[in-house]
Amino acid sequence: MSVKTERDRPWMFRTYAGHSTAKASNELYRKNLSKGQTGLSIAFDLPTQTGYDSDEALARGEVGKVGVPVSHLGDMRALLKGIPLAEMNTSMTINATAAWLLSLYVSLADEQGVDRTKLTGTVQNDIIKEYLSRGTYVFPPDPSLRLIKDVIVFANRELPKWNPTNVCSYHLQEAGATPAQELAFALATAIAVLDAVKASGEVPEEKFPRVVGAISFFVNAGVRFITEVSKMRAFVDLWDEIARERYGVEEPKFRRFRYGVQVNSLGLTEPQPENNVYRILLSMLAVTLSKKARARAVQLPAWNEALGLPRPWDQQWSLRLQQIVAYETDLLEYADIFDGSEVIDRKVEELKEQACAELAKLDAMGGAVASIDYMKESLIASNAERIADIERGDQTLVGVNAYTETEPSPLDSGVEGILTVPESVEIEQIAALQAWRQKRDDASVRETLRELKDAASEGRNIMPPSIAAAKAGVTTGEWGAVLREVFGEYRAPTGIGASHEIDEARLQDVRELVSQVSGKLGRTLTFVVGKPGLDGHSNGAEQIAVRADDVGMSVVYDGIRLTPDQIVEQAKEAKAHVVGLSILSGSHVSLVRDVVQKLREAGMGEVPVVVGGIIPAEDVNVLKQCGAAAIYTPKDFQLNEIMTGIVDLVDQKVEVLAEADVPVPPLEAKEKLHL
Repeated sequence: MSVKTERDRPWMFRTYAGHSTAKASNELYRKNLSKGQTGLSIAFDLPTQTGYDSDEALARGEVGKVGVPVSHLGDMRALLKGIPLAEMNTSMTINATAAWLLSLYVSLADEQGVDRTKLTGTVQNDIIKEYLSRGTYVFPPDPSLRLIKDVIVFANRELPKWNPTNVCSYHLQEAGATPAQELAFALATAIAVLDAVKASGEVPEEKFPRVVGAISFFVNAGVRFITEVSKMRAFVDLWDEIARERYGVEEPKFRRFRYGVQVNSLGLTEPQPENNVYRILLSMLAVTLSKKARARAVQLPAWNEALGLPRPWDQQWSLRLQQIVAYETDLLEYADIFDGSEVIDRKVEELKEQACAELAKLDAMGGAVASIDYMKESLIASNAERIADIERGDQTLVGVNAYTETEPSPLDSGVEGILTVPESVEIEQIAALQAWRQKRDDASVRETLRELKDAASEGRNIMPPSIAAAKAGVTTGEWGAVLREVFGEYRAPTGIGASHEIDEARLQDVRELVSQVSGKLGRTLTFVVGKPGLDGHSNGAEQIAVRADDVGMSVVYDGIRLTPDQIVEQAKEAKAHVVGLSILSGSHVSLVRDVVQKLREAGMGEVPVVVGGIIPAEDVNVLKQCGAAAIYTPKDFQLNEIMTGIVDLVDQKVEVLAEADVPVPPLEAKEKLHL
């Protein structure tokens, strides 16, 4: 029986936020803090996350769209103006460029006279899951792991209250991971990081338990309430065991599984988005009800996040939800209400057994880094199975594949339903960046960049020269360019060749259509799937590519982060009959316009372009005016219907496409395109 105890302190309330400019984001942060938010969670834009300045060609259309652009110390000053760093717990969702953003943060603290030992917060700094699911990687695995190690070693020495790595399973679940895969892949990542630190010999053995204790996690919580509660309790048990048995950590406080959570955005729906409020609440309860496995920090998405950027009021609604649970209920007055539950205990043991089997498989392959291809293919297969369940109706999504009848919602009528970032923001940010470059001491910039390159080449810790570069006025793109020169760049596996279950009967009609149109064309219908810009959320593009291949199309998909020129070049080489673009970052208008224009310039103006992503209703007509032939959003969950629509588009232009084409035997085409 659960007995009342002294009331626990609530978890930290956060809202993942940042957009447009550092100044605009600072205003939003201060407003949220005034409403009772107790920690910051900074969202950076894609150029910042991938080590580019706002005026780089690849940054076009992406500046300020999914987060705030931070190109130099001046931007960091504006971002955190009026926020006392010694008192604030700041989470920065940053991975490939984590060392750089932490350097800017430390430089600002030094500038303000804040003792480094008082700084509290987190850099996510988890690159392995970027290869698997989120896509903001830059460098190959080995130098990336070295950069993570450098941050950990530096933080252990100078930032004792800072979490230098936040192993993130959140995006694994977003990419389709089962609970057991989420457990195993995240724990394997943590092991890879700790093994790298230990092998470096840069942390004295007696201080290594503190390194283990500084590892934090960032997890996902879905609406399958019992499973999620059990998953978190399994995480607690398994991490305690790994810390004790693998690393010999004796003190319980250093074996504690410390985690923050963002509840599942994957489960949020575009149709009937008001239902998302209930999904968010149930998902949050999964990580707060269990005292043994309670989150240390919680950030909730807004009800309308499947539609676009939430407004301040939408974020406030999610914050109030946390406050009501923490302050109005009696949740924090009791011991763990699940202790002794046979149902929960059985589920925990089941998940632990499955996760340990998966961990053993990864260990036999050589650990997390050596298993990247395997983990990627596993996620693709799991996600394909999840989508098939939704298509068949085996998994019910209220308002999507069941109970779709609805009344007009008063929540999104009469006012702008989401926050939009005007294109003028990018122009202003670039002008400010160029002004920054003109005002700094070029000699100091050159000297610090030379020292940064030497440190990277010689294997010295990257943090001291990065901090010196930050103080000299070096920009994010300049820092990234130096490390790209030393380490090179990397393209992660796409995983679309993953073995997965195929419902042959449900695909038969679409396959016949593909075969008929291919016959008219004189060769297999060829579909180029492109991810233009810096958006790395590739789950949708991957599933489209997998299903297109399943129904008999010849598919070209080369992963994320392609320029419009590269996509058009792929289309020319493959003699594409249709081009698909997947964009979730809000940069769809400028990128679609560019691709369509370049196709016309290449003499491929008749090739239909289809677009998928998080696209507000008001942008649909704009995209059609830009030349998009069809537009799909999260409400379009039936992949076979999407395939049929694509085939119909090609069929409508079959004579023109066939006349412009040179027949290529289907087998030769598939061999050429590595499928």
